[in-house]
Amino acid sequence: MTNTALRESAFPDAVITEAIRWTEQAGPLDDAQALRTAASRMPDGPARITERALQLGERIGLQSELTRARQWAPWVLLALVALIVLAGLGLAGNVVGGGERHINVIVALVSLLGLHALTLLFWLVGLWLPPGAFGTASLGWIWLSLTARVAGGKRGQAPVLVRAATGLLTRAKLLPWFFGLVSHGIWSLSFAVVLAAMLFALAFRSYTLSWETTILEPAFFVRAVQVLGWAPSQLGFPVPDAAMVLSASPGAAGQRTWAMWLTGCIVVYGLLPRLALVLLSAAVWRSRRKALQPDWREPYYRKLLDRFSALAPAAIVDADPGRTRGIAPAGLSPSELQDAFFVIGFELPPDTAWPPAGLPADATEVLRIDGSAPARRALLDRLAHARPRAVLLVCHAASSPDRGTERFLREVLAHCGECRLWLADAPDDSATRRWTDWLRDTGLEHVPASDRLATASQGLGPTQ
Repeated sequence: MTNTALRESAFPDAVITEAIRWTEQAGPLDDAQALRTAASRMPDGPARITERALQLGERIGLQSELTRARQWAPWVLLALVALIVLAGLGLAGNVVGGGERHINVIVALVSLLGLHALTLLFWLVGLWLPPGAFGTASLGWIWLSLTARVAGGKRGQAPVLVRAATGLLTRAKLLPWFFGLVSHGIWSLSFAVVLAAMLFALAFRSYTLSWETTILEPAFFVRAVQVLGWAPSQLGFPVPDAAMVLSASPGAAGQRTWAMWLTGCIVVYGLLPRLALVLLSAAVWRSRRKALQPDWREPYYRKLLDRFSALAPAAIVDADPGRTRGIAPAGLSPSELQDAFFVIGFELPPDTAWPPAGLPADATEVLRIDGSAPARRALLDRLAHARPRAVLLVCHAASSPDRGTERFLREVLAHCGECRLWLADAPDDSATRRWTDWLRDTGLEHVPASDRLATASQGLGPTQ
């Protein structure tokens, strides 16, 4: 497996990548340097997106908080297990620790299995309902929330990390199984402790086990004991017969049968289902964990791929019948734009007057570059920070467009909402047609071009 594949399959990196996506919903981060670093280090799109996210995450502290969360997670889980075990011991003590040493078997069974049955029902129903329907009621969700709170404090970035992690788990259809793995594991340990405490008490102290009722018929208890005891009997646990259930004093042998029946019910209806679900959850996790990846088809990620494409070395743009049309980069969405209007002169002859007469008075920036690599990088960084609503690119109409012009135009398109070309000093209509044909052949026909400044700049000013 390549380093890229390893990185793409790493869940922490996927969490950081998704966390950056949620962070940038509030506004794009300044990522000019991160884009170039990712493009130089990684060979393909998804790996570059992940590298960019890691660069930005390091800058805003996401990695350090995720590392703290991973360090705290085992300790928080251990504390939660300790609390559940103590609660289980307390419950066992309530069942066998009474001063009169009298145990009502039906009450004991309901006490030990009631909450377990209810939470298990919620988990099973949650498998068929939308994500999060019962998530906050599970021990897994409590563990995740406590870990995020302890690691991040009140002002940390835990919420965005939790949202990213649960989003990835939901997309991979692993969220209930992940929470289930934690919850079922804790419940299994709790039942093991309860059974150990009960068996120890029953082995070395004398108890009277019976049932009591005021309004129910004795036949109800006979039937209930037989039905509940069927499954434990398949594992060798004894079941009291009707005579023993109805007997007022079943004797020592009868008490042992009652005790083993109660123990068998806890094992079969409590411990074994939870152990089985631990194994099932682990198996589902192993089978689906490779799907713990961001959805690269999201518009956010497609836009990043376009921006990386704009940074890639440009293909030769000389007219060629066999030339493949490039994919036009998608501009920024309206929510990402600022109310700015740039006018940029690109590779104009030295004797061209600048700024040209007749430019819109409300242009935010009027710049001119010679096309050198440092000048282009500086301008693109400025565009990435400003995110203008519109750009008017001024080119010399008599010059022939080449691959450098295409590459620069694609880079500009990735940092603005709309871009138009003004073909200055056009000697004749053929020069303008050469540029429009070139735009069509390179897949950039959606970029308007005109040799008239008024036409090219019409409606490009910032909104009021």
